[in-house]
Amino acid sequence: MENTYFVVQCNPKKDTYDYAFFEIKCKNDSKMAIKYKIRLRDLKVEYLKEYIAPIFNFLKPKKKISNISELKNFIQRKSAWVSQETLYGYLKTRMGAKYILMFEDKIFLGSINKAKWNIFAVALQDLTFYCLSYLKNNSNFDQTLDAKDIHEEILNEEIKNEMPNDIIESSKKQFNERLEKIDWQKYYLNLPFNESALALYKWSPIAEELKSLDKKIVLNSMILKWDNIKKEFINLINF
Repeated sequence: MENTYFVVQCNPKKDTYDYAFFEIKCKNDSKMAIKYKIRLRDLKVEYLKEYIAPIFNFLKPKKKISNISELKNFIQRKSAWVSQETLYGYLKTRMGAKYILMFEDKIFLGSINKAKWNIFAVALQDLTFYCLSYLKNNSNFDQTLDAKDIHEEILNEEIKNEMPNDIIESSKKQFNERLEKIDWQKYYLNLPFNESALALYKWSPIAEELKSLDKKIVLNSMILKWDNIKKEFINLINF
């Protein structure tokens, strides 16, 4: 099985899901549909954990960024927040008010988890490059020579959060390839978060025929989130 997609249909006049269609694309391009009913009272709080956690993290009191440790913490937390907020937001929009259904199915949960980590990996690269580029050109703090170490230290921290090793290694390789070509003077001014927006579009587990209709909206949703993070970063730096 290569990818898993979903479409949900529900009855707005009832407090139960009429049914959900899960469209699973297999290697031989065959399709199958799974139909089942879930009542609201059957849902458990733990199913919300993946969605709610980044929101609580975002709402934590904001500390000034005055050293490298605080900078790495900011990059890590905000990359995670943007990745999950945009992914889950898109899924919620596509699935409707009953999007919590996705937490009931292990196959979909696996697809969502894979998407989450792959989007986070690129978001982490983008924010690392942005922060270091901005600081180099707008403060007395220049850590661009340590960009690789900063990125890898953050990735290694994610091991305890069960970030898949293959995604970690792939991200390190991709980061190093981008690092060789980066223009530190211009990066923060020139579409610094374009790659993570494209990653959101690429990895979101939505059927291509539906996703293609949403491309502009999906890309803009992440860019708008990053615009808020940029403003927050500029207000917090205190080097």
